[in-house]
Amino acid sequence: MENFVVSARKYRPLGFEEVVGQSHITTTLENAIKTNHLGQAMLFCGPRGVGKTTCARILAREINGFEAETGDSASNFNIFELDGASNNSVEDIRNLIDQVRYPPQEGKYKVYIIDEVHMLSTQAFNAFLKTLEEPPSYAIFILATTEKHKVIPTILSRCQIYDFNRIEIDEIVGQLQKIAKSQGVEAEEEALHIIAQKADGAMRDALSMFDLISTFSSDGKITYEGTIDNLHILDYDYYFKITDALLAEDMSTALVLFDEILKKGFEGSNFLIGLSAHFRDLLVSQNKETLRLIEVSENIRERYSEQSSKASPSFLLSGLNILNQAELSYKISKNQRLHVELCLMKLSHLNQAFTLASSVDGAKKKVLMTV
Repeated sequence: MENFVVSARKYRPLGFEEVVGQSHITTTLENAIKTNHLGQAMLFCGPRGVGKTTCARILAREINGFEAETGDSASNFNIFELDGASNNSVEDIRNLIDQVRYPPQEGKYKVYIIDEVHMLSTQAFNAFLKTLEEPPSYAIFILATTEKHKVIPTILSRCQIYDFNRIEIDEIVGQLQKIAKSQGVEAEEEALHIIAQKADGAMRDALSMFDLISTFSSDGKITYEGTIDNLHILDYDYYFKITDALLAEDMSTALVLFDEILKKGFEGSNFLIGLSAHFRDLLVSQNKETLRLIEVSENIRERYSEQSSKASPSFLLSGLNILNQAELSYKISKNQRLHVELCLMKLSHLNQAFTLASSVDGAKKKVLMTV
């Protein structure tokens, strides 16, 4: 039986042109190689799964002229990877410094990639300072971290700093579509959007979820229903239905739908957060200029635009305030179900409260005019 290779490894970029969502980094590195302006100490920082180690490996191969995945043994002797989490002592750094003294047998540079560099102890950082500031001409250090603030300032001052961005949802969706096509997997766009949103800007996380849902589907299709079931995400449809009920002042329907949500195993706090996000998206949808801020598929965006036309800004803003207060006090509530239900009851009477307030104001104005 052929060994399965996860997509995060199988589709790892082999060249700068394949890196997704980091054009500001890859362009700078390519230009630095061409103009011979490459720093000898670089710090790659940013969220997990956005391509820091991948770009470091590509850079190491490019400057030595090694071809990717050719089995060239020279690349193994010129590229050294160290895990800062498990090699964080002074002794580990001393061993590294001892290796740096020897020039490369083949190629032009020896490249040292230290991942999770923020895990090094203060003593290890201090032992590394002199070598990092004045390394041999053939040595290049690439430090990678998800927590730049934990790297001591004296290290930061000796490095060229490259800040990696979270990858945009549309870029993740585009990459997943390419992979699905190459694997012959039929994937619904709404499903890929859900995966991209859940990945929170990390391509590696998105690919791991893609593998999981591909395996979950017996027919090789990635559907919206299968994705939300597998990732345990509440369907958009529930939020649209509950909002329709609240706008129609139909408290009973809203409470019944919330009961269904609880029976599916979702926590009340997650529901409040999701409904708050839904109200925010509806508010954003009321203006064509801000409609693009909703990172969903085109079909869902149209549904947001349609429902937002039925809700007044006052209803949505007041609703967001009520939901925010409910979120803040949810954990300290002794009856959390009643706490959320009370929130829904308030929301279902918002329009009625606005009507009553406007009629009272109108009556006061008439009295003032007659006086």
